[in-house]
Amino acid sequence: MKNLFNQIKKEFKKHFFDYLLLITAGVFFLIGLNIFKGERIIEFIILLAFSSFYIIWGIYHHLIKDVFRLKIVIEYILIGFIVLFLLKIILIP
Repeated sequence: MKNLFNQIKKEFKKHFFDYLLLITAGVFFLIGLNIFKGERIIEFIILLAFSSFYIIWGIYHHLIKDVFRLKIVIEYILIGFIVLFLLKIILIP
């Protein structure tokens, strides 16, 4: 377990800007959802924008790390759309 935390810390330090960008986008996503609470179409657009950003961020992050593979792209696309689908069901009934 200690080795896992050391690995995460090393990865975060090495790619600080990438993770800072993702966390900042996540905070703006949550703020946007809170501001437009109850407006279904705008909430869906915000969900779609964040999901798209996450997919693009994942591709960019792995291109920078030089470990870009089709399998990784498919993983980010699937996770992005699963999160979009689940949040749409939960937040926009």
